[in-house]
Amino acid sequence: MNSPAVASHDSTVPPSSAWVRFLRSYGPTPNNLTLFDEFVTDNLVKARVKPITLSSPLLEKIKERVSSGVPGSILIAGTAGDGKTYHCRGLWSHLGGAEKEWTAKTTVKQLTLADGRQAMFIKDLSELSDEESDAALMLMERSISGGETQSFVVIAANHGQILERLRDLGMRQKRIHPLRKSIQDAFLQYGAAPAGLAIFDLSRTTCRESLSEVLKAVAGHEEWENCKRCSLQAEGRVCPIFENRSRVLGNLDNGLFAKRLGDVVEVSRLNGWHLPVRDLLALASNLILGHANPKEAKEGLMACSDVAKIQEKGTIENASLYGNVFGSNLPTRRAMSRPVFRALASFGVGSETTNAADGLMVYGADDPKLVDSFKRLLGGDPVYGATQGYLASLQRYLEGDEAARIDNGAEEFLDRLQAQRRRLFFTIPEIESEYDHWLMTAFRFAGDYLDMIDALTVGKGVSESTRARLVRGLNRVMTGLLIENNDKLFVASSGGFTQSRISVLCDTEASARRSGGVGMRIKLDPLSERAALDVALAAGASHSASFTLSPVRFEFLCRVAEGALPGSFSNECLEDMLAFKAKLLRKAELLRASRLAEDEEPCVDDGALTLNFIEMEQNGHGFSRPVTVRIGA
Repeated sequence: MNSPAVASHDSTVPPSSAWVRFLRSYGPTPNNLTLFDEFVTDNLVKARVKPITLSSPLLEKIKERVSSGVPGSILIAGTAGDGKTYHCRGLWSHLGGAEKEWTAKTTVKQLTLADGRQAMFIKDLSELSDEESDAALMLMERSISGGETQSFVVIAANHGQILERLRDLGMRQKRIHPLRKSIQDAFLQYGAAPAGLAIFDLSRTTCRESLSEVLKAVAGHEEWENCKRCSLQAEGRVCPIFENRSRVLGNLDNGLFAKRLGDVVEVSRLNGWHLPVRDLLALASNLILGHANPKEAKEGLMACSDVAKIQEKGTIENASLYGNVFGSNLPTRRAMSRPVFRALASFGVGSETTNAADGLMVYGADDPKLVDSFKRLLGGDPVYGATQGYLASLQRYLEGDEAARIDNGAEEFLDRLQAQRRRLFFTIPEIESEYDHWLMTAFRFAGDYLDMIDALTVGKGVSESTRARLVRGLNRVMTGLLIENNDKLFVASSGGFTQSRISVLCDTEASARRSGGVGMRIKLDPLSERAALDVALAAGASHSASFTLSPVRFEFLCRVAEGALPGSFSNECLEDMLAFKAKLLRKAELLRASRLAEDEEPCVDDGALTLNFIEMEQNGHGFSRPVTVRIGA
């Protein structure tokens, strides 16, 4: 569908204004109704633009399930913004349901299929009364048990909603509902769904792939072609909207920005953040349309009508997508109301930095040793890098101009410096090893974590440097000592209190590498898709304990291995590690009892107790030294 007719009759209206206005409604505005499926069609008709199209692999599977004629019902689950209603509507249309009936006010809809079966559609379970909900859930139960073969139900619901409704129904029927436990296990433990119930959980989509698809669908939309005949880009003018769109597509950096953003989103996912498609669309819109001055762009999001005055005032750099990605163009409260901006903010990009990076941005223009790097990494970006505004602010700051110390002059430069840190995170080439972009975040070892996941996914071993760092971190947490060992693990206690921070009694040792079924190995957990440490004190599954490594826990162990105090980094991670240590101590105790029962160990002299104390050499290498204590001597 073409752009609005008004654009073709009025040359003063930018040719992509209708499309940009439609895209703006997807952004993080106070009233972003377009994010809800029921408003999409109406807004598309008003804007007269083609919709943003995303693939729906699960929708095809849902269609296949219904077309197969297999008895049973369908549950489309997920969190807010995952597209439950969209998938439900897609199935309705596929089966011949009329659009007019779908948009009617009723939440429960009936449809007769070509094969004579009756389908009940519940597009939002939370909107049903108890009576309506009970009827739908009882139909679901009958269709699953085989008591009903000519009717089934398609329910769209949040995870908690369906479980709560099943619990309430069971209470009213004075029984424990037979489906509740199995559906809960399917949600939480990736268990098998009850026979006859097809569960499609939209919250399990891969974030990196979803993000990539959203960015391509938004930045690569055909409506952008109209921008080529826009006067806002004529005669060397820079349109910040089109500039951001080009950078999202990777036209200037061969996709480096999209890759780095994908890495951040992937680390967020592995840390437990679920970012629904609704949030990813809001992020994509904000990337392209964000502007930090609400006086020049209403609600922090640009429209085509704002561009001319932004160009005139020379504030294009306030539209930098490198700040927009973290919601810096939005009021803090509005940005933090979105899971995607909360997740990205946890990386501290812009606040975290290194001496090398800050030295380059502050002194690089004048330092002969840094000037080439400054020209390449900052000067090479005249739009968002070493702009005239940045250079003038930097000069005032360095020269100590009085204006730089009062009237927020210093604060202005520090804001610009923070913006440059964010830009550098996304633009530093991999070959610039001196300026590792992950060191400019709170997750300094996130790159190693992703490399570890990639290696484990294809069946390769973890790098020796990563393994050594993990073992060293584990030993320091286990013992509370600055041990440098990376060849073995000390499972230590304080003699009676397993949660003690300092533990010098070695209960047992384990090799840092699995051999003969004994020792530590690093594996991939197929359910969580995270790495896991598996420590076996003896051959056999009953003698091993596992510890899932999220990016936060990995960061914790690596920081401890590099010298950070465990409690100063994360008390939560420390408690998790001490709980893992307690499991290993329990395994060691059971193993000793088993060996004593089988007479695998020689009996000790009466009145003698042998304790293994952990001692350290001057180089930090730890070893256990047995000490025999005579009791009652």
